[in-house]
Amino acid sequence: MRFSLDSALLFLAFAHALVAPVSAIEGNEPKRHVLSRASHGFRRSALRHSAGLARDLRVALRGLGTGDTAYHRSVLARSNLGKRKPYCVYTGNLQPNSTGITDTFNTMSPGLKPTASRSTTTSPTSIPGQSNFRLAQSYSGQSFFQGWDFFTGSDPTNGNVRFVDQQTATSSNLTSINAAGNAIMRVDDTPQVSGNRNSVRIQTQFTFTGGLVIMDSVHMPTGCGTWPAFWTDGANWPVTGEIDIVEGVNNYTNNQVTVHANTGCQLPTNNVTALGISGSIVGGTNCAALQTNNEGCGVRASQTNSFGEPFNSNGGGVYAMLWDNTGVSVWFFQRQNIPSDITAQAPVPPGWGRPMASFPASGCNPFQFFVGHSAIFDTTLCGDWAGSVWTATGVPGQDQSCAQRTGVATCQQFVQQNGAALSEAYWEVKSVEIYQGLNLL
Repeated sequence: MRFSLDSALLFLAFAHALVAPVSAIEGNEPKRHVLSRASHGFRRSALRHSAGLARDLRVALRGLGTGDTAYHRSVLARSNLGKRKPYCVYTGNLQPNSTGITDTFNTMSPGLKPTASRSTTTSPTSIPGQSNFRLAQSYSGQSFFQGWDFFTGSDPTNGNVRFVDQQTATSSNLTSINAAGNAIMRVDDTPQVSGNRNSVRIQTQFTFTGGLVIMDSVHMPTGCGTWPAFWTDGANWPVTGEIDIVEGVNNYTNNQVTVHANTGCQLPTNNVTALGISGSIVGGTNCAALQTNNEGCGVRASQTNSFGEPFNSNGGGVYAMLWDNTGVSVWFFQRQNIPSDITAQAPVPPGWGRPMASFPASGCNPFQFFVGHSAIFDTTLCGDWAGSVWTATGVPGQDQSCAQRTGVATCQQFVQQNGAALSEAYWEVKSVEIYQGLNLL
């Protein structure tokens, strides 16, 4: 059959009318994430400016169909640009949720928006006894340090450390793999130093938006002056967010989980029963770093062996952080209580019981406020947190201040003059596993 020119034009116009609304809807999702990638500077004022600029851009572009979806003192310093290298790999992941909606983000390069698709299904988020996750990245054994970048900039938390490169860390025995096949990351314990002590900070080259991070550790740094952390972070703090999975200072015994995000992220309530968590709220419910003096919102574990010396004495344990459409949740399992599905690398989070901490999507959209994270280990000394509470008491494990315990007036003086006291300032990690969700169609 032959068509006239007018008929062909009419047909094309009709086809465009059918397709355009779908494209507009599907195009909405990635644009939210693009707008969240506002640049930040080295100072708090620059951070405030960039966050405001991102909001202004969202308002300006709203008419073009983009949509407007919507501590510690350490976090401000973590925002410096020098701590990261451009990400060259971003693998897509799937985030199943209880409503059957699944967001899929595919390969992304720096400065480019992710592609996205949305599909609906009536399948549940989790089938009892069946894992809905696939292992995307694993770090363990002799190859543990492959796939990590060693941060060598000045410590952004103002600690008395100098983070060294991989060659220096290896040659000075700050990093190694022990006879058990576990990764060691330690602080220099030279008897006395005149300046800062060498230490290690690493982050995964692999980045992810959503998924499940499982860290199995036998030992974590502890003792007066220490400030260890295992956390995930995006490239543009606070726009792309931060999730502190393990963190504490000095002789603390109870872990603290904290999220730091852009304006608009909050806990929907301070009622732990309503949140369904085993921990207790520390501070307020506003997680916006720039509105809370960089504190974000934190949850302290109830377990007295979830951090520090009691954690180590008990053989350590496993931390798991789930980031999906329901929000962000963190669990802690003592060595003797690690779920069998975790050891089988077939995790089923709904069977794990109450999490230690949870930040529900109802108060903080997990794919608006957290984007493109790497997993990070670091150990600093003194600095903005450990140094500022040197004379403080009242936190679990800190019934006596470090000033009283050591007889030294300041944290800086103590760590410079007492290398032997830092013999327990090391990580011993069995593995880090990063999972991504399966699309249940």
